Amino acid sequence: MPRLYNTVADAARCLRRGGALIFPTETFYALGCLALDATTVARIYRIKRRSPMQPLPLLAANKEQAAQAAYLEIVPQGLFEQFWPGPLTVLLPALPALPAPLVNNEGKAAVRVSPYRQAAELARLAGGVLTASSANQHGRPPACRLLDIDPQLLLALEQDEQDEQNERGEQNGGEAGVFEGDIAPAGGLPSTLVEPLLSTEQGKPCLRLVRAGAVSVEVIESAGFRVRFA
Repeated sequence: MPRLYNTVADAARCLRRGGALIFPTETFYALGCLALDATTVARIYRIKRRSPMQPLPLLAANKEQAAQAAYLEIVPQGLFEQFWPGPLTVLLPALPALPAPLVNNEGKAAVRVSPYRQAAELARLAGGVLTASSANQHGRPPACRLLDIDPQLLLALEQDEQDEQNERGEQNGGEAGVFEGDIAPAGGLPSTLVEPLLSTEQGKPCLRLVRAGAVSVEVIESAGFRVRFA
C-alpha cells in the first residue's frame, strides 16, 4: 500500500512536489496530479496503462482556477453559474501550457469544478487544476471505498515511485500516495460531458452532448440550453 496522507494539506503538499495521488471525488476515487506538471502527467498515464491518445479529465477548485487550463470565454452565459460546482464536465479550448496528452485532436480539454468539498480544497491548496481520472488501470473497475481500489494500480503506483527515486537518486523524488478523505465517494453516474457550440436554436445556446451522465438532458434544457446529440 502506498503511503497514506491523513490531511488535505499533506496531500496537497505531495501534489506540489510533483507527486501522483489517489484521492476521493464526488463519484469515485481518482488518480491525479497537477495538470501543468508534464512529467507527472506522463507518470499517471504510465501507472494507469492508459494511452496518451486518451486525454485525462481535469478538476478545478473553482471557475477562476479552471481558467489556468482552458479558455472560458466561449461558454454561453449562465452555464457555469447554474452547473458549477457540479458533475458537468465541459470541453473547452486548452491553454498552450497544458501538456499535449490532456488535449484532444480539436485542441480542447475536459474540465469540471468538483462539488466534492475535499477534492476542490485539494486543488486549491495544491495551487492548480488536477488531472482526475478514476483510480484503476484500463479495463478494471473504479472504487468508492479505499479497500476496493484496484490492487494492480496500487502496486504500479508503488513501483513507479521507487523507479522515479532510483532514477533521480533522491528520497523525495517521484512521490506517490493516497488521501482517503473524510467522506467516501458516492458512486453513481459519471459527470455529463458537453461541448459548447457557437450556434443557437430558438434563441437558446446549443451544447453538444459528448457523454451522458449525472446531469440529465432534461435538466440542461430546463436551464435554458439546447442539447444536440451529434
